[in-house]
Formats: sequence, structure tokens, C-alpha cells
Amino acid sequence: MASKLVYPVVALVGIVAASGAAWWYQNRAPSQAVPSQGSVVSPASSTPGAGRPVTVEVARVEITRLVDDVQAVGSLRSRQGVVLRPEVSGRVTRLNFRDGDRVRRGQLLVQLDDQLPQAQVKQSEAELSIARANHKRNQELLAQNFISQRTVDESAANLDVAQAKLALAQATAARLKIVAPFDGIAGIRAVNVGDYLKDGTDMVNVEDIDVVYVDYRLPERFQTQVKKGQKAMVDIDALPGRTFDALIQAIDPLIDANGRSIAVRATVDNRQQLLRPGMFARVTTVFGERERALVIPEEAIVPQGGRQFVIKVVNGPEKDSLVSRRVEVKVGIRRPGRVEILDGLGEGDTVVTAGQQRLQKDGAALKVIDTGRAPAKP
Repeated sequence: MASKLVYPVVALVGIVAASGAAWWYQNRAPSQAVPSQGSVVSPASSTPGAGRPVTVEVARVEITRLVDDVQAVGSLRSRQGVVLRPEVSGRVTRLNFRDGDRVRRGQLLVQLDDQLPQAQVKQSEAELSIARANHKRNQELLAQNFISQRTVDESAANLDVAQAKLALAQATAARLKIVAPFDGIAGIRAVNVGDYLKDGTDMVNVEDIDVVYVDYRLPERFQTQVKKGQKAMVDIDALPGRTFDALIQAIDPLIDANGRSIAVRATVDNRQQLLRPGMFARVTTVFGERERALVIPEEAIVPQGGRQFVIKVVNGPEKDSLVSRRVEVKVGIRRPGRVEILDGLGEGDTVVTAGQQRLQKDGAALKVIDTGRAPAKP
């Protein structure tokens, strides 16, 4: 029985001895620690400022002209455009234009058969002439007390009815004359002489394109920036290399709930007739221009906790030495590879563009790599 208890006791003693040896090894004095074979203690393992300089790439703050704008796509529309359709049925008797001709407001374009309405006009004119003569005669007889006032009143009413019938006949005949509602260019007609047209049939379109509209949409976040009278630039895929100036004319007060966008309309001078309604357009809306904006490479920005920082290169305490300084900046317009600085930097400052992760505190000694974008000294 005693022999069976020896083995657990020996195992327990061995475990306690191993634990004590491990505790002593971990808590021995640092001076007794011996580096392992092949290990090297580098002075650069301390703070960056106390060791050798950190190699970084830098860039200088640039002064450039910067345009605050936004791009969108849209379509061109005529300033005025209409498809002419007859209000009544009839047969085409005359076409007074050619396809693509410039037409004037009030010019007769299509004449429908109006023989019957014209006959009704002549009949109404004759009835009006008789009613006018009867009323004049009754007025003379009333002055001589030969008839009563009632007879004169009846003749006056008959005169009014005759005038109304003539106006109705003339309006009916006028509806058979299709005229241009404004100055413009006629399109390609869809009817010929002799065609019988029902009311509402498409005949020809008329477009006023001396000035064209460009309609497009902007995200709702720009609704406080876009204003009536601002400039815009329009690029047309069908006319590569040409840019047209536009002026914002109207902004829809209603924001589209589906796309969360706002409709904008701008006007473009088209007296050269280069633009056509329906063209696809790329519109750049200009919110503002700054002639002397401070710009740095985008990779120089170090975001941290919702704030933006840069590592600025400044002169160190020793001659010809450079050290780092973390500076909070306020950014503005962003462009591919570049960002505007509104506050925090000045003209001629130099910032680190590569190697910021090795600069944990201000005052770290720097060794600048000449990348051709900035001088070695700030």
C-alpha cells in the first residue's frame, strides 16, 4: 500500500520544482539576461528621434487653380418644340412648307379641305347683314313711334345671334388651317396632299433650337450649392473635343423621392446649329473657382478619429537636420491623387507622403528621399 503512494508524491514534487524553475527564469534581473545566439540589439529599436533617421518621401505644398464642380449626365431639349396635329378631321389640300425649312410664327403649314366651313361663313355673313339692316330700320321706326320697344329688342337679339353664328363659322374654318406657333425649323412631315386625317394625327414637328436646354439631375446634397445663374460646361459625345458654355436657368423645387436627386435646367447658345435635341450630354456644374488653392498629394493625409492630419517636415535643432511635426488640417476639394488644404498648411511647406506609419511622435529625425516632387529642406 505504501509503495502505491510513492509515485503520486514524486510526480507532485516534480511539478512543483518545474513551476518554481520557470518562475525564477522569467523574473530574473535584466542584467542577467543573455541574448540568444545570432540576435542583434539595434539602437534604432528605441524611439525614432533617439535612433537613426527615418527614411521618408515628401512633397511640397503646391499653388494651383482649382475649380469646385460636379459632373452629371443629361439630355438636350429644344427651347420650344411641338408636334402639330389637327383638331378636326379633314383631307389635306395643301402643304405650304418643305422638310427642314425654317418657318415663321403664324405661317400656314397645312391646309385641310375647308369648302363647307367657308360656305357656312358666307351664309353667316349674309344673315348678319340682314340682321344688322333690320335692327337699324327698327331703330328708325321706334324713333317715329311706329313700333314698340319690344320689336327693337328682338331685332337687337337677332343681330347678336347672327354675329355669334359668323364667329362660330369663322372659328370652324380657321381650325382647318394649321399654322406655325413660333419661329423654328420644320421637321420631316408624316402626311401628304390628299391624305384624310383624323383629329390628333401627327403631321410634322417644329423645333426652336437657336437656344437649347440641357436637363440633368444632381444628388440632393448639392441642393444648397447649385444656384440660378451659375455656369456649367457641356460636353457632347457626338462632338468630341468641343465644350459648350451653359447657364443654369431653373432648379426644380421638388426633390425626386425615388432617386433623391434634384432636376436642373441650363441653356446653351446654339445659333451655329451644332446641337440637336435628344443628344446625350455630360454636364459639369461649376460652384466656384479658386485661383490660388493649396494642394498636396492625397497620400499625405493621415485620417485619425474623424480628423485629418499630415506629417510636416520642419528644421531640427541641429544644422541641416529635419524632424517631423504632426499638424491637423482642414481639407476641401478632392481631385484624383490630390486634395485641397483649407487650413493648417502654407505655401512652401513640405509634408511626408510615404513612411508616416513609422513616425509615432513629433520630433523624429527624418531622412528625405529625393523623389523630384520636393526639395530636401523645407
